[in-house]
Amino acid sequence: MSELRTDRVVLVTGAAGGMGAGHARALAADGWRVALADVADAGPVVEEIRAAGGTASAHHLDVTEAKLWDRVVAEVTDQYGALHGLVNNAGVSRRLRFMDTTHEVWHRVMAINVDGPFYGIQACAPLLRDSGGGSIVNISSIAGQIGYFSPSYSTSKWALRGLTKSAAGELAAWGIRVNSVHPGLVETPLLEGADGFVDSAVASIPAGRMGRPEEITDVVRFLLGDGSRYMTGGELTVDGGLVSNGLYHRILTEMDGDL
Repeated sequence: MSELRTDRVVLVTGAAGGMGAGHARALAADGWRVALADVADAGPVVEEIRAAGGTASAHHLDVTEAKLWDRVVAEVTDQYGALHGLVNNAGVSRRLRFMDTTHEVWHRVMAINVDGPFYGIQACAPLLRDSGGGSIVNISSIAGQIGYFSPSYSTSKWALRGLTKSAAGELAAWGIRVNSVHPGLVETPLLEGADGFVDSAVASIPAGRMGRPEEITDVVRFLLGDGSRYMTGGELTVDGGLVSNGLYHRILTEMDGDL
């Protein structure tokens, strides 16, 4: 877990709702000063955090626009004077089969899921360096570790793995660690209306259930904290065993243990 430190500043993207908002709330409760960035209004989440005694601010950001990243970093510098963590959480998923994926969908998903973290790391790295170093956490997916049916999402998450490792090697000299988190099936609004898909997927999860958003947040907190200070370029898979054992778990379950 991250330590209770009131002198640490973290920027979380996609923080107006969903898991990003959950990350922001938990980090604020840990004592981090949290800058919430989103194309949507993160103000209500900021008010929640402040009401609970935390420190937070809202920043408008379309992660696909490099100039907007520069503006947000300038705002963070003006408001807090430092930056110690970045969580590249903003992302989009389109569950379209390969031949059904339009060029527009392809480019949009890649822009948000890959260009966004790239621009963010470039924009934030100098301030992280000048603040004494820090930790960058990229939210990828198990779709970036296996062959996934949606080409735009899968390719973007595979690319984020490579981006993570490239940045980790380059930025280590600046005292900046870069790691990726690979959630499996998690109970979020992104899965609304996909009951058949969810039921089938859970049958392949050895843990027997979907993950909970706070279980992903706990891993983010760990990667931002000093407990992971010797980790960089790494990947943490948080999926209830789906990637490592899902295939044979399902086979054995369907055989009802009869070998």
